Amino acid sequence: MEEPVDNTKNITKKGNLLRSGLIVSTMTLLSRVLGLVRDVVFAHIIGAQAGADAFFVAFKIPNFLRRLFAEGAFAQAFVPVLSEYREKGTREAVQGLIDRVCGCLGITLLGLTLLVIVGAPVVTTVFAPGFWNDPYKFDLAQQMLRVTFPYLLLISLTGFAGAILNSYDRFAAPAFTPVLLNICLIGAAVWVSPYFDPPVIALAWGVLIAGMVQLAFQIPFLWKLRLLPKPKVDFKDDGVKRVLLLMAPAIFGVSVSQINLLLDTVLASFLPTGSISWLYYSDRLVELPLGVIAIAIGTVILPSLSRQHVADDATQFSSTMDWALRWILLIALPAAIALMILSQPILSTLFEYGKTASADIAMSSLSLKAYSFGLLAFMLIKVLAPGYFSRQDTKTPVKIGIIAMAVNMLFNLLLVIPFHFLWQIGHVGLALATSLSAFLNAGLLYRGLRKDNVYQPVAGWRLYFVRLLFANSAMIIVLILGLNYFDDWSLLTAWQRVSYTGAICGMGLLVYVASLLIAGLRVSDVKHQP
Repeated sequence: MEEPVDNTKNITKKGNLLRSGLIVSTMTLLSRVLGLVRDVVFAHIIGAQAGADAFFVAFKIPNFLRRLFAEGAFAQAFVPVLSEYREKGTREAVQGLIDRVCGCLGITLLGLTLLVIVGAPVVTTVFAPGFWNDPYKFDLAQQMLRVTFPYLLLISLTGFAGAILNSYDRFAAPAFTPVLLNICLIGAAVWVSPYFDPPVIALAWGVLIAGMVQLAFQIPFLWKLRLLPKPKVDFKDDGVKRVLLLMAPAIFGVSVSQINLLLDTVLASFLPTGSISWLYYSDRLVELPLGVIAIAIGTVILPSLSRQHVADDATQFSSTMDWALRWILLIALPAAIALMILSQPILSTLFEYGKTASADIAMSSLSLKAYSFGLLAFMLIKVLAPGYFSRQDTKTPVKIGIIAMAVNMLFNLLLVIPFHFLWQIGHVGLALATSLSAFLNAGLLYRGLRKDNVYQPVAGWRLYFVRLLFANSAMIIVLILGLNYFDDWSLLTAWQRVSYTGAICGMGLLVYVASLLIAGLRVSDVKHQP
């Protein structure tokens, strides 16, 4: 019987980065919007009290590791190797790599999951040592951690499946998958939580169920590609060794900002009750543009950069990087500015209901301003790091990551202590330290790409900066004028908050786009064909 022709190698040659980016961004936007709905429900049901702090710690630990495996180090290490197998090997070789990586990843995570379930009190102490002095929060956190941690195994396998689909330019399904997490958590909060005491425990079970649903959702798409894994444990396989060697340092290189956020949680556990929740709610808003744009673009360009590197096409490689950087600046600058100016109205509109008080919104607003300051850097890291990992260079990012983490801890000591003792807002120092270290991380990544002549800016950047400066300045004026109409947003009804905040944001967006057009920017200036 004649061997079926593998047409998947040709898919990418006909692809379009902008179209793929729009697909991922649209699906991610849907997920992030539902994520905001989820957080609104959380704010109404659990607020920023002790139970909320305990849940956010129990959820953040596996969620942090998920980002390393599903969005970070694993994908950055696996996709370039898979791309090379596709370009230079047979379909059988690709299937063999997938089978062995799946088996090794699965058995490793299963062992880690069992270990954490048994040692939940120890893990809780490590990640939230400040809870030790509050028996209620500590017991609740370690109890929920036993329920939420298996999510790491499930979602990491989901991320593994998504990496395969992304490598074959099937971006929609992996991008849609996080929607299922939000649906499960909203359902657990609204309909299941009344049956638990305390209600917050229902959210932990919602996390576990979401992991099962997300993994099951990916399976039919892999089956359609005829790449459904048949797990085999073989750590001596050359492909597995290469992925592991690339993955170990990549954990630091691509996920420094996430490690910093986790360190923030550790330090925040020593701060007044509510600090972890304040940081969570403000971080969630920063995650919206970060996920919709930066992670989407980083996801799309990694397979393209990997193939361009294998094909030794340095010019196209640099052009792809240039395209990604232009889009990041186009979105990140106005998003960061808008979040800083409208931090309190947006937080009040979304979260000031039920058990979340105006004092909680005021505290979250301060940390949101600090996180927003670093938004540009957070987004740049997501597109600069693939410039290294696509070339299977993980040593440089890990060195940069270690430097950034060390500087972050230094900034924590310099900022958190005085912020806490002088103004009782130590959580703001944590957020600001994370932002400052992110700029260092992004700057060093950019300098490395330029130094190695991997990236050479395309002509026109000076004019591009002038256009962005003009458009953002016009937007700032509109946002400040709109904000000055109201003194206390907490006095407005929910509908008034939504209407007024939406109107101000809409006017800011309209003025920004119009100003770009007036300045001469056109779609062709940010369009890229691989």
